[in-house]
Amino acid sequence: MDGQIVAITGMGLVTALGRGVGANWAAVEAGRTALAPASDAGRPAWLQCLARVEGAALPEDLPVKLLSQSKFLNRGGVLAVLAALEAVAQAAPPEAIPPGERSIYVATGDHTKVGYEFLYPATKEASGGRWQEVDAERLNKATIEKVTPFFLLEALNNNPFSFLTALFNFMGPGTSMASLSPCGAQALEMCARNVRYGRAKVALAVGSGSWLNEITLYELANLGLLSKARRGPASFRPFDRRRDGFLPGEGAAALVLEPLEQARERGAAVLGLVCGVGASTDAAPGLALPDRVAARSVAGALADAGWTAADLGFVCPHGSGTAKGDRAELRGLAEALGGRRADVPVCALKPCTGHMGAASDLAEVILGVRAAAAGVVPGTLHFEAADPEFEDLKISARPQPCARPRLLSVSYGLGGQSSAVAVGACPEAAARA
Repeated sequence: MDGQIVAITGMGLVTALGRGVGANWAAVEAGRTALAPASDAGRPAWLQCLARVEGAALPEDLPVKLLSQSKFLNRGGVLAVLAALEAVAQAAPPEAIPPGERSIYVATGDHTKVGYEFLYPATKEASGGRWQEVDAERLNKATIEKVTPFFLLEALNNNPFSFLTALFNFMGPGTSMASLSPCGAQALEMCARNVRYGRAKVALAVGSGSWLNEITLYELANLGLLSKARRGPASFRPFDRRRDGFLPGEGAAALVLEPLEQARERGAAVLGLVCGVGASTDAAPGLALPDRVAARSVAGALADAGWTAADLGFVCPHGSGTAKGDRAELRGLAEALGGRRADVPVCALKPCTGHMGAASDLAEVILGVRAAAAGVVPGTLHFEAADPEFEDLKISARPQPCARPRLLSVSYGLGGQSSAVAVGACPEAAARA
């Protein structure tokens, strides 16, 4: 790898499993899931088996200049701030680093405003409760009187980016990213590249997502991506031959990166190393998912790190639990691992937290760092048996030993987008995180 070695010195995580990296790792280590069972027999189970974060609120001691802007953070934005606060507090980057040398990339996937519930009172008044007819003049007047003019700010994907930039004074290279699941890892890649090539002395990568809006859930169900949840939370079973889709959640994850030499000079705890990154797009029309979608991104990350499959302690794939998606991903992974495909443990972590969109990528890197440092590969919850094509892969519902503190995190999205991150854990420091 050319350039400076990229160290992870801060990690933050908020999911339905708990607040903070330690609480989340303890839950994963114990084999718990945050997905709630269905409790209302009158509603579809897939509308109820969700992983919702409870009690998430911004801290009361925010800078006065940001209080007004904080009102416009949507659900995902609030979670992003909480995760970033934990990561930055742990890393404690030197105040002497100029704002222009502080990089920040924020990946968002918040769907809380998709339903446009805020328009309901105005629409009801304009229609008189008869939804077939809406009086345009009454709608205009009712909208002015009953709809906050700031609703647009809450829906903007770059609002968390703007807020975090001001909160931490990160004014260097950065942007807001909004696409499919891999954009969390892509935010991490951009931060790592800025640190590696000297464009930034510290970088913050944040991913957040909330997929719990009912309009979003119906859309995902109609696309055939959601599990029917016939077995409750146990229905989310990536790579199992009886998989039928995923169950959603919400959360946020954040990592602080800086040059390894700088971290050592200032005595910072080094939690891990971002050793390699890879990304690829196998263009496909519509919502198609190309076969072997992960092969090129995995090969790219391994080559960037200077690793081979034999160097890996385990792989944490995307593991969405859809029939076609898992098959395409495992084919790509098996191709990239080559003759080591039966030797490298594989685990999927989304059944613990629910699928959190852009937050899942970074959450799985963080949990993977803790797992590798502890010398264990978490079990893939609810897994029983793989498709015959993948029976030789090392997938298990039970924890497996991790022989090397190195992991590969992989993500993909519909349409052929894929990313991969090769990470080395530092056992002593990560265990204290």
